[in-house]
Amino acid sequence: MNKFLIWKIMPALIIATVVLSACGAPSEPEMTEQLTQTQPDQPVAGLDGTVWVADEEGNSITVINAATNQVLTTLTGVEGAHNLQVAPDGKTVWAVSGHDSLAIMIDAVTFEVHGVVPTGMMPAHIVLTPDGKKAYVTNGEDNTVTVIDVEAMSVIAMIPVGAYPHGLRVSPDGKWVYVANAKSTTLSVIDVAQDVKVTDIEVGERPVQVGFSPDGMVNYFSLNGENALGKVDVAAQELLGKVAVGVGPIQVFVSPNNQYILVANQGTEEKPTTTVSMVDVATFEVIATVETGKGAHGVVIDPSSRYAYISNIYEDTVSVIDLESRSVIATIPTGDAPNGISFSPLPAPANVALEIQLEIPEGGMNMPMP
Repeated sequence: MNKFLIWKIMPALIIATVVLSACGAPSEPEMTEQLTQTQPDQPVAGLDGTVWVADEEGNSITVINAATNQVLTTLTGVEGAHNLQVAPDGKTVWAVSGHDSLAIMIDAVTFEVHGVVPTGMMPAHIVLTPDGKKAYVTNGEDNTVTVIDVEAMSVIAMIPVGAYPHGLRVSPDGKWVYVANAKSTTLSVIDVAQDVKVTDIEVGERPVQVGFSPDGMVNYFSLNGENALGKVDVAAQELLGKVAVGVGPIQVFVSPNNQYILVANQGTEEKPTTTVSMVDVATFEVIATVETGKGAHGVVIDPSSRYAYISNIYEDTVSVIDLESRSVIATIPTGDAPNGISFSPLPAPANVALEIQLEIPEGGMNMPMP
């Protein structure tokens, strides 16, 4: 299987020239170099939490201790683990199995599987509402989004969206789900209360992932076919503008303090890109380009907005970026083809085995909620 599913099934990448807005081109962004890998005895002061990484071709999940920037454990048994998401309370993690078309709920402390729910074909990303009551999964092959009742562990809706839905996120107020349709030029907008698509917004060539500003007023999105980051006014549901980033942008993430949007530039397996673009929220200009690893793909930022974690899909590592110095302070090995990435604020548990085989239950054999 190709290291990123979009590259396997989508047409060959056509690099588009992105024309910046009439206000003029931004100033030349700062370039920063990758630093030496963090040593095992060099902790990150004052940071608790774990970083969860879906290793798609490794059929595993790498769990990193954010306090030490070292691998805590590797969870095996999730076939085609494309993406995952920590629940709002940090107690559980939801992963998708692209091979088995399942959403899998895992306890973030005990690493036990609490249950599985069937999805559509070729599930890509999963997100949860802020209250943790519902989960949404994009199904690339079906052009649908699966809606899951978390307490009942059952599917309550299948929503038709655009062509090859991939990344998606829920608005901070829990009212909307924005879906990037990667074989299209649109974002689909879902009304969470009714679980129906209310509109499609024209944005540009091959949107792959989206991200909301913390106040929910703006939605940002990567345009893989234009090498650009765009933004939409959520209230008006209208395109506000675009800015050029690196080649082959995939995931985007807005810092919790609303200062930066980070864009992971993957490129292709033949010509991988090795950078993350830092875009200033206030000016909507690229202010720095940080060298990470081959095929920068997934992005997450810790709740303090100090550190970002980047999955490098073509070199099987995670880069840790210090957002103050705009430099890589650690490079952490993962399983094969690290893809989705998410952060849990709960402290890393002690005395954990280096490898844990997940027991995936049969359908309908789910455990009680943690």
